[in-house]
Amino acid sequence: MEHDLKTCALVAASDFNAADFESREANGQFDCVIAVDGGFAHLRELGVVPDLTIGDFDSLGYVPDGEDVIVHPVHKDKSDLELVLDYVLERRFESAVVYGALGGRLDHSVANLQMCARFAEAGLDLLLVGTDAAVKILVGPGEYSLPVCDRGTVSVFSAVDESRGVTERGLEYPLEGATLTNRTTLGLSNELIGQPASISVANGTLLIFHPTH
Repeated sequence: MEHDLKTCALVAASDFNAADFESREANGQFDCVIAVDGGFAHLRELGVVPDLTIGDFDSLGYVPDGEDVIVHPVHKDKSDLELVLDYVLERRFESAVVYGALGGRLDHSVANLQMCARFAEAGLDLLLVGTDAAVKILVGPGEYSLPVCDRGTVSVFSAVDESRGVTERGLEYPLEGATLTNRTTLGLSNELIGQPASISVANGTLLIFHPTH
């Protein structure tokens, strides 16, 4: 695979937002598409042939045919998605949109959020897309513009012990220069009000939950 690609879609095995994927793909947002184990079946249902498929294939149940397949052993210390993100980071992609990492088993979702925070802190721009919400991982100092919606819930949590200088603008409940910890509900359930909104953080790592549309 080429080394100058910027954005990839990663499709894992859990709940798949096919509409979001097809919209972004149609708009040319992806330089490549990588199937993660059982995510291969999601793409097959859409008639999409991934550029690369990686996994131990215990979820899919078989190893796909083709040369662009990397097989890992079932007994290993990293999940298939973590191995794929290692691959993406090594090849210096700038960003990844991750599908099939949220929903299903709660322990898998928590593990994916924790693990993806590490990759974001290593420099990878990451958005995880679920069926009804997306999670942007924002590393400080940084700012994220939320999608403009008439309504919708936005929750912001610290992925580390402490995130400082957290500001929420354009939402029902503004926040200015706050400190969030991973032991508080401050940041839960703010509301979009149909105007441009943004979240920023001076230092730390945030998980920003927002609607997918």
